[in-house]
Amino acid sequence: MKRTRIAALALATAAAALAPALVEASAADGTSFLQDPAGGEQEMRSAKDGKYKVEGQLRFHPGVVYSMVPRPAAKGQQDWGGGTDRKVPDPKSLAWEPKFEFAWGVSEVALLKKALASKGRHPVVLHATLWTADRTKAAEVHSSVKERPATGRTTLPGGKRIACDTGGYTVDWSVTRTGHGSVGGTLKWNADCAQYRTAFSQN
Repeated sequence: MKRTRIAALALATAAAALAPALVEASAADGTSFLQDPAGGEQEMRSAKDGKYKVEGQLRFHPGVVYSMVPRPAAKGQQDWGGGTDRKVPDPKSLAWEPKFEFAWGVSEVALLKKALASKGRHPVVLHATLWTADRTKAAEVHSSVKERPATGRTTLPGGKRIACDTGGYTVDWSVTRTGHGSVGGTLKWNADCAQYRTAFSQN
């Protein structure tokens, strides 16, 4: 029994050593998203012209990331095959890598009361910009597809790393059915990392 446990711990240690240096926090780590409009998955902003009703929603995922660094193992851990070091988060490496999750819906106004209202494919443009407090562009995503499904959801990586504790940001976003309706909104976000530093200091 003891040999089995030692082997399992040794295998876990070896796997950790091969893991990527940069880690993205999961929802279990406390990472969440901001949504506009607020509410559940079905909550949408909407607008319509004479032909189409356009609906849209944005979920902004801040995406905190950090590096893992070795820390000397506590006395006695070597007895269980834990080696001399263990991997712990490095507070100095904390940063943000935002992602933008869009949901959309396009319906023909003349068919809104019928089951076919949200069928077919449409030219839909998804756009979002992350601005600093002084209106400097920190990140931007843009996706224009000529034949998107009438309803859908997709996530676009921001492609930029945002430093921790750099103040407040604004997200402007829009969903557009080309040539017809457009809907969008604004989100506020603070790049503070204090909660993660506190958690890591207790590790």
